[in-house]
Amino acid sequence: MLGGAGAAAAALATAAWHIGPAATWLPGLRRVISPALDGRGDPGHVALTFDDGPDPRTTPHFLRELDRLGARATFFVLGSQLERHPELGRRIVEGGHELAVHGWLHEKFWRPRPLADRRDLARTVDAVERTSGRRPRWYRPPYGVLTATRLRAARSLGLQPVLWTAWGRDWTSQADAESVLRELDRRLCGGATVLLHDTDRSSVPGAWHSALDALPRLVMRCRADGLRVGTLAEHGVRGGRSGAASTS
Repeated sequence: MLGGAGAAAAALATAAWHIGPAATWLPGLRRVISPALDGRGDPGHVALTFDDGPDPRTTPHFLRELDRLGARATFFVLGSQLERHPELGRRIVEGGHELAVHGWLHEKFWRPRPLADRRDLARTVDAVERTSGRRPRWYRPPYGVLTATRLRAARSLGLQPVLWTAWGRDWTSQADAESVLRELDRRLCGGATVLLHDTDRSSVPGAWHSALDALPRLVMRCRADGLRVGTLAEHGVRGGRSGAASTS
């Protein structure tokens, strides 16, 4: 009995250690304990970010619209997708945008995976560096959930975790441009990092249209408020490359 109880206690302790940093998923907590993880930067600037690509079906539409608007963004890419479509990754960089790390696959986060998380992030870092000629700086985990093993892997690779300040909930079947803009308005302000998706690979099929349709109005709204729109590299997020020290 004691042995069983001890094993159960150890398992609970491991689970708590692993999932503890995921509390930063909560916007209110994140804003207080780690403004850098919340994506807070220059109060005169808004960082525009997209997750889950690159996707040859959808990402080119976003690149054309960004070019038309004269706006630049950071793309948090999946390494598996970038490996399949390196030419699209190069097109992103040639357009003046920034590549960042989202992971190798869009995987769940339930179990501790110290070796696998380190390996998968390293593969994605290498893919980004080969494509862009630069070592990536930023990391956003799938689902925005930082676990202990993901955080440790990111730090070991010199990546700074950044989640978001405002998101559009653009992945649902009910999403449209109006709902995306309403959702963003709840937390959009100077210094915010905005999360949208340039693909529906991990979303409801066709959901990407909501983000694309909202994009010009989002950019124009920011500019009307005197805010510049651009990449995370231009955003002035505080914290070192290892970042998120308060989440461990």
